Amino acid sequence: MAKEQISCLFVGNSDQEIEGFITDITLRDQLLAKRLSSEIAVSEIMEKEIVSVEENEFLSEALLLMFRTKSRYLLVRDSTGFRGWISRTKILTEQSQGPFLFVQSVKEARQISELKDKWNRIPEIIHLLIQQGMKSSLVNQIITTVADTITQRVIERVIKEIGQSPAKFVFFVMGSEGRGELTLKTDQDNAIIYEDKANEQRETVRAYFLDFATRVSEGLNEIGIVFCEGELMAKNPKWTHSLSHWKRNYETWISDASQETAMNYATFFDCRAIYGEFGLLEELKEFMDIQLQTASERFYVNLGYNALQYEPPLTFFKQIKTEKIEGKKQLNLKHTMRIIVDLARVFALKHRVFETNTGRRLEALGQKGVFTPKEIKN
Repeated sequence: MAKEQISCLFVGNSDQEIEGFITDITLRDQLLAKRLSSEIAVSEIMEKEIVSVEENEFLSEALLLMFRTKSRYLLVRDSTGFRGWISRTKILTEQSQGPFLFVQSVKEARQISELKDKWNRIPEIIHLLIQQGMKSSLVNQIITTVADTITQRVIERVIKEIGQSPAKFVFFVMGSEGRGELTLKTDQDNAIIYEDKANEQRETVRAYFLDFATRVSEGLNEIGIVFCEGELMAKNPKWTHSLSHWKRNYETWISDASQETAMNYATFFDCRAIYGEFGLLEELKEFMDIQLQTASERFYVNLGYNALQYEPPLTFFKQIKTEKIEGKKQLNLKHTMRIIVDLARVFALKHRVFETNTGRRLEALGQKGVFTPKEIKN
């Protein structure tokens, strides 16, 4: 590293067989801080979670990926394999006039008052991006990334207050945040899965996570990411449970297949992990996949029926119908988009597409031949 004046080395048998990487921070935290011998093999301390990006992706998309995965470096690939790598510092330098320094500043904030200030500045940042002509999907991703980052900071703060968790867990989000489609007016939709523990530990573990969830939700509410009116939050004891309990939930929802179940729990199929042991949510999704393979047709019919309850905002003469919001005539875009979101979810589950983002769901369904390119565009 000193010779090449770089802060990252990729580890592998060749440039196409990358197994991990080490950085200056890896050497500090995993070698020096632990007082290990410098004679050990790099494989003993290297980071193994490789994150890569296609060479034709926008820098803004690459940076959002870095923020989501907490990566400082990305491998860049084309159709033949890896071409090179790029660092967060390099992208931020290139994007110095853009919104990403703001996202970085959110990552560095720690106090609730700081995080509240950052969240309050989001409308101003988004207004600027829209004026500059940024794609709406990227604007959604930026709002989502800021909300994710704020939640992660709050979680870290709570853990510091009450101590490390007595079991592995994952904190996940649902609804528009789970789909990466947050708008400026949002509330909390989150839940917790923790690993199954022996009977004698069960009550202690549950008590910790209920206290933890309450503190996180209250912190987010203070910042401005407000409580969910329907109480779809981890602070509600119904949505903080062990992995085995969550598996029973999904099994019941899929096998029950009633209209009420479809209406109440559809948002749980848009879940995305943002903190903790991501493998717990992956295991739950694998279980869900098995359940979907044997789901009755009624399950999909009721999801579709639920989607069709929405009435398009059109008058008898096909003019746009507005509603009064805060004293002004406005069109509620979130409600307008709902039917497309619900449509994509129904077909994604039917064809076992496990993307949560609506745009990516539609792209994947197009690749499977479920929708034509024209239908997707419409």
